[in-house]
Amino acid sequence: MPTRPPPRAVAPEVLAAMLPYFGDAFGNASSVHARGEAAREAIEAARLEVARLIGAQSEEIVFTASGSEANNLALQGALAALPEGPRRRLVVSAVEHPSVLATARYLESRGFPLTVVPVRANGAVDPEALAEQLGPDVALVSVMAVNNETGVIQPVEEIGQSVHECGALFHVDAVQAIARLRVSVEPLAGRPAEPRGAQVPRTPGCGRAVRAPAHERDSAGARRHAGAGAARLAPRTFPRSSDSGAAAIRARTALDTGVPEAIAARGERLLALLLSRVPDTRLNGDLNQRVGGIVNVCFTGVDGEAVLHELDRAGVEVSTGSACSAAEPGPSHVLLAMGLEPEAAHASVRFSIGEGTTDEDVDRIGEITPPIVERLRSLAGPAMEQSA
Repeated sequence: MPTRPPPRAVAPEVLAAMLPYFGDAFGNASSVHARGEAAREAIEAARLEVARLIGAQSEEIVFTASGSEANNLALQGALAALPEGPRRRLVVSAVEHPSVLATARYLESRGFPLTVVPVRANGAVDPEALAEQLGPDVALVSVMAVNNETGVIQPVEEIGQSVHECGALFHVDAVQAIARLRVSVEPLAGRPAEPRGAQVPRTPGCGRAVRAPAHERDSAGARRHAGAGAARLAPRTFPRSSDSGAAAIRARTALDTGVPEAIAARGERLLALLLSRVPDTRLNGDLNQRVGGIVNVCFTGVDGEAVLHELDRAGVEVSTGSACSAAEPGPSHVLLAMGLEPEAAHASVRFSIGEGTTDEDVDRIGEITPPIVERLRSLAGPAMEQSA
């Protein structure tokens, strides 16, 4: 079995920023003693860097325990703040992250009507089709900026304009867009009082940041009992969040130095290798309106999970859908929403290209994947090939 390269999930400067708070710099930022004040200053510095990254005010940035919690908080908090009136309906796209869809269905069970807007075959929401679903009863619309499974870039600015004209609130899950695209919440805002959503990646497993204007923060506090201020959104003593500031600085530097373009180029090269070397392979998603670092392909006639395990044995880690729904049976809801048959969705694999991925890595994946798919197809037999 090949030796795996060391993990590249945490950048050195991000790790260096958070390590002191596991040691001598540890302190409860809610306390008023010197150590607590120092911890609080570090959190506020991180909050400012995240705000700069997305064009927000630092007081609008709230750190949560995870991206899923941030989505839950944004949707439930916004609807909890609704004044008495006709606006109660929630509109979401069919390809949202599981944390958005599950929260939307929960809210539906609590009396908030739900409309799920389909997507085109390329995975993108049709702005006109979504606009047709808007009306005076719509309270909140949620559409992600970049799909986590296909990399498809959604037309959120155009959708946001329709939502603003409708008078509803707009939530955008921007996790996959941060550090890949230049993100500013202002064009999405529509009006000063409108809740804007923008989740900002932090260290894996250690939380996210969400932009929430003052009235949304205050109303959400009624649903999550804790102390004053931003802590009410996620009741706990403040987490150490210095890694968020370092990550935000790193993201801005990456954007300024062309890192996303380099990642996209490697992703496009990998796609070209797979399409040319593996027969009966096609891209899932739009060829042009997509971040190049996410490559989701269908290897017709094989089981995607089998490809995953074979590549894993070769030291290449891929996925067959969202990590948050990996334990769920059945094919990807995103691919099904795009019109893929279940067999084709099951035959799909997602490759994610990161800053640490080299040209040599891309070449190696392009070399080892074709024989793996060929062997699995031969094992599947004529029956599976005919059904495909």
